Amino acid sequence: MRFPLFLFLALILVSCAEEQRYRPFQTVSITPVYEDSVSIRAITFLDGRTLAFAGSGGMYGTVDVTSQKVRSSIQLYDSIVPAFRAVAKTSNDFFMLSIDSPALLYKTGDGGKMELVYKEDGEGVFYDCMTFWNDTEGIAVGDTVGGCLSIIITRDGGQTWSKIPCEDLPEGIEGEGAFAASNSNIAVAGNQAWIGTTAGRVYHSDDKGSTWDVQQTPIVHKEETQGIYSMDFYDGNTGFAIGGDYTQPESNKANKIITRDGGKTWNLIADGQEPNYKSCVQFVPNAEGRGLVAVGFTGVSYSGDGGAHWKSLSDASFYTLRFLNDSVAYAAGKNRIAKLVFQ
Repeated sequence: MRFPLFLFLALILVSCAEEQRYRPFQTVSITPVYEDSVSIRAITFLDGRTLAFAGSGGMYGTVDVTSQKVRSSIQLYDSIVPAFRAVAKTSNDFFMLSIDSPALLYKTGDGGKMELVYKEDGEGVFYDCMTFWNDTEGIAVGDTVGGCLSIIITRDGGQTWSKIPCEDLPEGIEGEGAFAASNSNIAVAGNQAWIGTTAGRVYHSDDKGSTWDVQQTPIVHKEETQGIYSMDFYDGNTGFAIGGDYTQPESNKANKIITRDGGKTWNLIADGQEPNYKSCVQFVPNAEGRGLVAVGFTGVSYSGDGGAHWKSLSDASFYTLRFLNDSVAYAAGKNRIAKLVFQ
C-alpha cells in the first residue's frame, strides 16, 4: 500500500513541532546590565519589556530589557533606610516590602511616587516574600510572631492589607519563618498558594488564603540556617523546592524536594547529588515541567528532566532569578543585575 504524500509531510511537521517544543539547555551566556553597591534579592517583570527590582539601602527601580536602560531611586521612611527583599506586581501597580520592624509595604502612587499602604511594628516582625494571585488579591508572608506565621492578605488590589489571626492558621513552631533570600518562598497557581518555611514545612491554601493546612517535608531543617529557601510550581500539581544550608553551601544532602500532587506529598529528589545550596529555583516556561533553573551564590544549575539530574552551567553568583520567556531570564545578586540567555 502506497503511503500518501500528504500524510508523510504531516508526520514530518508533527515531529518537527514536537522537537521544537522542548529542547534541554546546554549553555548559558551572562551579560551584566546593572552594577551598583546594592544587594538585590527581589525582581519581577511588570510586562514584556520592564523588569522591576528593589534591594538594600532603600534602592528600587526598573530595567528596560530592550534598551537595557536602568532607572533607580531611593525610598526612605523618616530617618529609616529600609531594606527591600520582597516585590510583586499587578497590571496597574508595583509593590515592595521591607524586612525588619517596622515592616513597610509600598505601592506605586500618584505622580510616580511610592505610597505606603501597610506598616507593622513589633518584636520579631520580619517579612520575607510577596506575590499576587490576580489584580485584586495578593499575599505576603513573614516570620512567626505571637505563635504563628505572619501572613497578610489584600483583596482590593493592594490598597489595604489585613493580617490573618493566629486562630485561623496552623499552629506555628517557635522560630519558624521564611528565608528572605530570593522572594520565592510563596508560589501560587489558580486559587492555590504554597509557602515554604525554615522548618521545612509547606503551608497550603486552596481558597486564596482563607483557610490553611500544613505539611512537613523531608528537606533538611534541623538547624536555623536550614530549610526551604525557594519554591516554584509549574501548574497546580507539579512543584519543586530547594534550599539546604547557606553556612554549608557545598552540601547537597536532603536539599531538594518535589511534589506531583499539589503539595499533598513531598519527596526528596537528586539526594546527595548536585546542585548544592541554592536560594532560588524557577521552572522554565513552556518546558512541560521538565526544565528547572536554580541559582545561588554557589552558581547556576539546570535540570532538563524535572529535577532528577542537574548540571552546573556557570559559577556566577546570584540570589534570585525570573524568566522573561522560555530562553531568557534576568538574575540579581550582590551589586548587580544580569541577563541570562539559555541555549
